[in-house]
Amino acid sequence: MNNALVHKRWTLRVFALLSAALMLCLMPFSNSANAHGSTINPASRNYQCYRDWGNDHLNPSMAQQDPMCWQAWQANPNAMWNWNGLYQNNVGGNHQGKVPNGTLCSGGHAESGRYDALDTPGAWRTTSVGSSFTVQLYDQASHGADYFQVYVTRQGFNPDTERLGWDDLQLVTTTGRYGPSQNYSIPVSGVTGRSGHHVVFTVWQASHMDQVYYLCSDVRF
Repeated sequence: MNNALVHKRWTLRVFALLSAALMLCLMPFSNSANAHGSTINPASRNYQCYRDWGNDHLNPSMAQQDPMCWQAWQANPNAMWNWNGLYQNNVGGNHQGKVPNGTLCSGGHAESGRYDALDTPGAWRTTSVGSSFTVQLYDQASHGADYFQVYVTRQGFNPDTERLGWDDLQLVTTTGRYGPSQNYSIPVSGVTGRSGHHVVFTVWQASHMDQVYYLCSDVRF
Protein backbone atom coordinates (compact mmCIF):
# COMPACT_ATOMS: atom_id res chain seq x y z
CA MET A 1 0.00 0.00 0.00
CA ASN A 2 1.19 3.49 -0.83
CA ASN A 3 2.97 5.00 2.21
CA ALA A 4 1.24 8.34 1.69
CA LEU A 5 -2.17 6.61 1.73
CA VAL A 6 -1.29 4.71 4.94
CA HIS A 7 -0.14 7.92 6.58
CA LYS A 8 -3.37 9.68 5.52
CA ARG A 9 -5.54 6.89 6.97
CA TRP A 10 -3.69 6.91 10.30
CA THR A 11 -3.96 10.70 10.43
CA LEU A 12 -7.74 10.47 9.91
CA ARG A 13 -8.04 7.81 12.63
CA VAL A 14 -6.07 9.89 15.11
CA PHE A 15 -8.15 12.95 14.24
CA ALA A 16 -11.37 10.97 14.79
CA LEU A 17 -10.19 9.71 18.19
CA LEU A 18 -9.13 13.19 19.27
CA SER A 19 -12.47 14.62 18.11
CA ALA A 20 -14.38 11.99 20.09
CA ALA A 21 -12.35 12.74 23.21
CA LEU A 22 -12.96 16.46 22.77
CA MET A 23 -16.71 15.90 22.42
CA LEU A 24 -16.73 13.92 25.66
CA CYS A 25 -15.01 16.81 27.41
CA LEU A 26 -17.56 19.27 26.03
CA MET A 27 -20.66 17.29 27.00
CA PRO A 28 -22.96 19.19 29.41
CA PHE A 29 -21.95 18.81 33.03
CA SER A 30 -25.50 17.76 33.91
CA ASN A 31 -24.67 14.20 32.86
CA SER A 32 -22.34 13.74 35.84
CA ALA A 33 -25.20 13.80 38.32
CA ASN A 34 -27.88 12.04 36.29
CA ALA A 35 -28.41 9.35 38.90
CA HIS A 36 -29.63 11.60 41.71
CA GLY A 37 -32.50 14.00 42.36
CA SER A 38 -33.98 17.08 43.98
CA THR A 39 -37.23 18.72 44.99
CA ILE A 40 -39.00 19.95 41.87
CA ASN A 41 -42.11 21.45 43.52
CA PRO A 42 -41.64 23.70 45.30
CA ALA A 43 -38.46 23.87 43.26
CA SER A 44 -35.12 23.75 45.04
CA ARG A 45 -32.88 26.73 44.34
CA ASN A 46 -30.54 24.64 42.22
CA TYR A 47 -33.37 23.04 40.22
CA GLN A 48 -35.20 26.35 39.72
CA CYS A 49 -32.09 27.99 38.28
CA TYR A 50 -31.52 25.05 35.94
CA ARG A 51 -35.21 24.79 34.97
CA ASP A 52 -35.61 28.48 34.19
CA TRP A 53 -32.22 29.24 32.68
CA GLY A 54 -30.52 26.01 31.63
CA ASN A 55 -31.26 26.68 27.97
CA ASP A 56 -30.47 30.38 28.24
CA HIS A 57 -27.88 30.69 31.00
CA LEU A 58 -25.72 33.20 29.09
CA ASN A 59 -28.58 35.66 28.73
CA PRO A 60 -27.50 38.92 30.46
CA SER A 61 -31.16 39.66 31.18
CA MET A 62 -30.98 37.09 33.97
CA ALA A 63 -29.09 39.64 36.07
CA GLN A 64 -32.21 41.80 36.29
CA GLN A 65 -34.95 39.20 35.91
CA ASP A 66 -33.55 36.61 38.33
CA PRO A 67 -30.54 38.09 40.15
CA MET A 68 -30.13 35.23 42.63
CA CYS A 69 -29.85 32.65 39.87
CA TRP A 70 -27.55 35.03 38.00
CA GLN A 71 -25.10 35.17 40.89
CA ALA A 72 -25.32 31.39 41.28
CA TRP A 73 -24.60 30.73 37.60
CA GLN A 74 -21.70 33.18 37.73
CA ALA A 75 -20.27 31.59 40.88
CA ASN A 76 -20.32 28.00 39.61
CA PRO A 77 -22.42 26.87 36.63
CA ASN A 78 -21.74 23.24 37.58
CA ALA A 79 -24.08 23.72 40.53
CA MET A 80 -26.97 24.12 38.11
CA TRP A 81 -25.89 21.59 35.52
CA ASN A 82 -25.60 19.21 38.47
CA TRP A 83 -28.86 20.41 40.06
CA ASN A 84 -29.56 16.83 41.17
CA GLY A 85 -26.22 16.17 42.90
CA LEU A 86 -26.45 18.23 46.10
CA TYR A 87 -25.80 15.62 48.77
CA GLN A 88 -23.42 14.44 51.46
CA ASN A 89 -22.24 10.88 52.07
CA ASN A 90 -21.62 9.14 55.40
CA VAL A 91 -23.65 11.53 57.52
CA GLY A 92 -24.57 8.93 60.15
CA GLY A 93 -27.77 10.80 60.99
CA ASN A 94 -25.83 13.79 62.36
CA HIS A 95 -27.33 16.39 60.03
CA GLN A 96 -26.56 19.41 62.17
CA GLY A 97 -22.98 18.28 62.66
CA LYS A 98 -22.45 17.69 58.96
CA VAL A 99 -24.23 20.85 57.80
CA PRO A 100 -23.33 23.91 59.93
CA ASN A 101 -25.52 26.97 60.30
CA GLY A 102 -25.34 29.26 57.31
CA THR A 103 -24.54 26.40 54.92
CA LEU A 104 -27.83 24.51 54.83
CA CYS A 105 -28.74 25.41 51.25
CA SER A 106 -25.34 24.25 50.00
CA GLY A 107 -25.58 21.02 51.99
CA GLY A 108 -22.67 22.01 54.22
CA HIS A 109 -20.37 23.05 51.34
CA ALA A 110 -21.23 19.85 49.46
CA GLU A 111 -18.99 18.81 46.59
CA SER A 112 -16.11 21.00 47.78
CA GLY A 113 -18.27 24.12 47.83
CA ARG A 114 -19.83 23.73 44.39
CA TYR A 115 -23.23 24.87 45.70
CA ASP A 116 -22.09 27.65 48.05
CA ALA A 117 -23.88 30.39 46.09
CA LEU A 118 -27.19 28.80 47.09
CA ASP A 119 -26.56 29.99 50.68
CA THR A 120 -26.59 33.63 49.55
CA PRO A 121 -29.57 35.55 50.97
CA GLY A 122 -31.73 37.41 48.49
CA ALA A 123 -34.90 37.56 46.45
CA TRP A 124 -34.94 33.97 45.19
CA ARG A 125 -37.93 33.13 43.01
CA THR A 126 -40.74 31.65 45.10
CA THR A 127 -43.56 29.13 44.72
CA SER A 128 -46.91 30.13 46.24
CA VAL A 129 -48.19 27.69 48.90
CA GLY A 130 -50.85 27.59 51.61
CA SER A 131 -50.94 26.02 55.06
CA SER A 132 -51.14 22.60 53.34
CA PHE A 133 -49.02 21.69 50.35
CA THR A 134 -47.14 18.76 48.81
CA VAL A 135 -43.40 18.47 48.36
CA GLN A 136 -42.68 16.65 45.11
CA LEU A 137 -39.25 15.12 44.63
CA TYR A 138 -37.70 13.59 41.52
CA ASP A 139 -35.27 10.68 41.93
CA GLN A 140 -33.92 9.53 38.59
CA ALA A 141 -32.08 6.50 39.96
CA SER A 142 -34.97 5.33 42.19
CA HIS A 143 -32.85 5.31 45.34
CA GLY A 144 -35.83 5.15 47.68
CA ALA A 145 -35.83 6.88 51.04
CA ASP A 146 -35.34 5.81 54.63
CA TYR A 147 -37.22 9.01 55.47
CA PHE A 148 -37.88 12.60 54.51
CA GLN A 149 -37.85 15.50 56.93
CA VAL A 150 -39.54 18.73 55.88
CA TYR A 151 -38.82 21.96 57.74
CA VAL A 152 -40.27 25.45 57.27
CA THR A 153 -38.66 28.66 58.45
CA ARG A 154 -40.23 30.39 61.43
CA GLN A 155 -42.11 33.65 61.03
CA GLY A 156 -39.64 36.49 61.45
CA PHE A 157 -36.80 34.82 59.53
CA ASN A 158 -35.92 36.87 56.44
CA PRO A 159 -34.44 34.85 53.54
CA ASP A 160 -33.74 38.10 51.71
CA THR A 161 -31.11 39.13 54.26
CA GLU A 162 -30.25 36.09 56.43
CA ARG A 163 -28.42 32.83 55.85
CA LEU A 164 -30.40 29.81 56.97
CA GLY A 165 -29.58 28.15 60.30
CA TRP A 166 -31.11 25.18 62.10
CA ASP A 167 -32.66 27.42 64.77
CA ASP A 168 -34.57 29.24 62.04
CA LEU A 169 -36.46 26.06 61.14
CA GLN A 170 -39.48 24.21 62.46
CA LEU A 171 -39.80 20.50 61.65
CA VAL A 172 -43.30 20.05 60.19
CA THR A 173 -43.20 16.55 58.64
CA THR A 174 -41.21 13.36 59.14
CA THR A 175 -42.05 10.39 56.94
CA GLY A 176 -41.37 6.69 57.04
CA ARG A 177 -39.70 4.68 54.30
CA TYR A 178 -40.44 5.14 50.62
CA GLY A 179 -39.76 2.30 48.19
CA PRO A 180 -37.68 2.84 45.06
CA SER A 181 -39.41 5.21 42.66
CA GLN A 182 -38.60 8.19 40.49
CA ASN A 183 -41.30 10.40 41.99
CA TYR A 184 -42.16 10.98 45.64
CA SER A 185 -44.91 13.11 47.16
CA ILE A 186 -44.67 14.27 50.76
CA PRO A 187 -47.88 15.86 52.09
CA VAL A 188 -47.37 18.77 54.48
CA SER A 189 -50.20 20.31 56.49
CA GLY A 190 -50.87 22.58 59.43
CA VAL A 191 -48.22 25.16 58.58
CA THR A 192 -49.93 28.18 60.10
CA GLY A 193 -48.82 31.63 61.20
CA ARG A 194 -46.67 32.27 58.13
CA SER A 195 -46.81 34.99 55.53
CA GLY A 196 -44.43 36.24 52.90
CA HIS A 197 -41.14 34.68 51.77
CA HIS A 198 -40.08 31.49 53.57
CA VAL A 199 -37.78 28.52 52.95
CA VAL A 200 -38.93 24.90 52.87
CA PHE A 201 -35.92 22.78 53.79
CA THR A 202 -36.12 19.10 52.81
CA VAL A 203 -33.79 16.42 54.13
CA TRP A 204 -33.86 13.24 52.03
CA GLN A 205 -32.11 10.23 53.54
CA ALA A 206 -31.67 7.90 50.58
CA SER A 207 -31.99 4.13 51.07
CA HIS A 208 -29.31 2.77 48.76
CA MET A 209 -26.48 4.03 51.01
CA ASP A 210 -25.82 6.66 53.68
CA GLN A 211 -26.41 9.53 51.28
CA VAL A 212 -28.38 12.60 52.31
CA TYR A 213 -29.75 15.44 50.19
CA TYR A 214 -30.27 18.92 51.69
CA LEU A 215 -32.64 21.02 49.61
CA CYS A 216 -33.80 24.63 49.98
CA SER A 217 -37.01 25.65 48.24
CA ASP A 218 -38.27 29.23 48.38
CA VAL A 219 -42.00 29.68 48.92
CA ARG A 220 -44.46 32.47 49.55
CA PHE A 221 -47.32 31.91 51.99
